[in-house]
Amino acid sequence: MKKTLISLLGIAALTATPSMAERLVILHTNDTHSNIESDVNGVGGVLQRKAVIDSVRAAEKNVILIDAGDMVQGTLYFKFWRGEVEYPLFNMMDYDIRILGNHEFDNGLDELARHYAGIKKADRLSANYDFSGTPLAGMFKPYVIKKVNGKKIGFIGLNVDPASLIADYNTGAMRFSDVIETANRLAAELKHKKKCDLVVAVTHIGYDDQYMKASDTDLARASRDIDIIIGGHSHTVVDPAKPEENPSLVPNADGRPVLIAQTGRYGRYVGYISIDLDHLKGADGSDFDYRLIPVTDRFDPSVFDKRISAFLEPYKHRVDSVNRRVIAYSGMDMTPLPNSAYANFAGDFGLWYGRHVVDSINAAGGNMPKVDFAVMNVGGIRQDMPGGPVTEGQILSTFPFSNRVVIMEETGADIISALQAPAPKGGEAVSTNVYVVLDSDSKIKRMYIDGKEVEPDKTYVMASIDYVAAGNDNMTAFANGRELWRDDKEMSAAMMRYIVDFGQRGIPITANPNGRFVYEMPLPQEQ
Repeated sequence: MKKTLISLLGIAALTATPSMAERLVILHTNDTHSNIESDVNGVGGVLQRKAVIDSVRAAEKNVILIDAGDMVQGTLYFKFWRGEVEYPLFNMMDYDIRILGNHEFDNGLDELARHYAGIKKADRLSANYDFSGTPLAGMFKPYVIKKVNGKKIGFIGLNVDPASLIADYNTGAMRFSDVIETANRLAAELKHKKKCDLVVAVTHIGYDDQYMKASDTDLARASRDIDIIIGGHSHTVVDPAKPEENPSLVPNADGRPVLIAQTGRYGRYVGYISIDLDHLKGADGSDFDYRLIPVTDRFDPSVFDKRISAFLEPYKHRVDSVNRRVIAYSGMDMTPLPNSAYANFAGDFGLWYGRHVVDSINAAGGNMPKVDFAVMNVGGIRQDMPGGPVTEGQILSTFPFSNRVVIMEETGADIISALQAPAPKGGEAVSTNVYVVLDSDSKIKRMYIDGKEVEPDKTYVMASIDYVAAGNDNMTAFANGRELWRDDKEMSAAMMRYIVDFGQRGIPITANPNGRFVYEMPLPQEQ
């Protein structure tokens, strides 16, 4: 109990002030990705997060709780129950404002509409998605104005460009409007017509431009009427104590600092912004107290929300049973980074499975061409694989998406064009028989399959997943290919079979860590 009291007093100390100034505290989260439980180090977890939120609410008069999207996808809780856990939990946590992330679309608009219709308290914001003619029509407002102690605070919801990010079949007739144009138009309306004292953009577009789309820093620099940006999508930890890493203050078009806040991912932090309501006139981002509250195991379970605990119990029981089932052993630590061992492992799986499928079809009298190579996607690998036991639950959580393996015919020109997109970021998950040679500007100079240079006019057979084959992750040229075969099972089922086979044969899981996107080395000059 002493540990709990210290924790509560520590969080309450965040709000301590010698003056009696009236203030607003904004708490925010983003990209929690179905991480319902704490990790092995006791970090994160909804019960711990709720304890943090309750502590601040107990100490503060004016608190607004915001989520900036991607609350789902990434663990067994979403894999098994498709949102039946996360959406009720966010209701129980009493969020005030919520926006969509791209992964909220993973099961299509019908399921998303069903879940969002059940949101009891939070304002649902989206200014630049037009849902007319879809199941989500009428569910979202572009902005909301909250009145706090006589002050008007405007909140705008802004969403990422879905092109080459969200599969077309999951967005239907939804239409997208430019982020920056929409934000500036509505921010001006809130500031000058609606007379808001403060304008907050709640975004799911990413901190920087790594996605080659408008980002929070772009928005800040292009704005004049936005004071705070609360973001998500890029999993960036914006820590004001480390401004050299990801600055929390970015000058706007007039040179005034805009505060940008983001908490990383998986619910490891709750963002905390304290705003002095008595001194808003002339204030800018540098006048707001922003910090990150770590979500850890410092709380005694006696303070956990009993309603949430009871709600989670039956779900947790099934998840725990799957997470205990060991199916193989990993002989090395692997992290899902481009041009790394885990990317190579995924690419090699794609080649193995594609060739296995073709062999099976041809053995049954079919006439499928040999698979030449494979391209998977690093973004679909959602967790590390530490050395040691590998469980069934770990693999299902690591490969959570409902993708299907496909076999495609692609021209050499389209293959090179498609793989140029991920090349500057380190490359994509390609099979062991592929090498992509880059120049100093990360432009593809040559590509080899089985030691032979890829010919632009030649047709090759590729194993991949439907998400990549449709041209997503900016690999748009793959969409020009012709589909020869599509699996009727999710890719994770085939991956499970692949990994179980390692375990049954007593072979540890390993992968070559050497990059398959390589920079051209100049030949030494003759003396």
